[in-house]
Amino acid sequence: MGEIKETSEKLEKAVFKEPFSYSKLFISTFIISAFTVGGGFVLIPLMKAKYVDEYGWMQENESLDLVSIAQSAPGAVAVNAAIIMGYRLGGILGTFTALLATVLPPLITLTVVSYFYDVFSTNPYVRMFLKGMQCGVTAILLDVVLNLMVKQVKKKLALPLLIMAGTFIAAYFLKINIMEIILVDAIIGFFLMRDPQYN
Repeated sequence: MGEIKETSEKLEKAVFKEPFSYSKLFISTFIISAFTVGGGFVLIPLMKAKYVDEYGWMQENESLDLVSIAQSAPGAVAVNAAIIMGYRLGGILGTFTALLATVLPPLITLTVVSYFYDVFSTNPYVRMFLKGMQCGVTAILLDVVLNLMVKQVKKKLALPLLIMAGTFIAAYFLKINIMEIILVDAIIGFFLMRDPQYN
């Protein structure tokens, strides 16, 4: 109880566009989880739009850092992100609130699909619906990549752009294992990107 009270006091002192509440955290996370189709990278624009742009609960760099940690940790990215961001925003109670809101949408969806599996698997309209969602997810991911690239170009720093280009070439053209690429990028970041200009 002491930790929850302390967290609430810190949140009250913070300057937000929208006041923090556990109900808002639950509802917003529930909606984000319901529309996170296509993997963890879809979380980035959705969380940015809600927690950074709309509510002002955290800075954009901080949200990207938390999502990066979530992607690096074992397990589902959406669940990891919910645990990390929930704790950052509301302590232990925030963790459980965000975790429950993240798990419920896929649980409800999979329960419905399992009951009507035969109908869904043979229905051409469902297939078209899923293909449309895949196109939408592709556009969202492209938006994330372009936004990150534009920000790095504006900073006029060569190293981040080289890392992005090298990562793309290694993954797409050279077919190098993505885990090996991430490990190399992490080592480069650790040794060469400590300067505050890269923040």
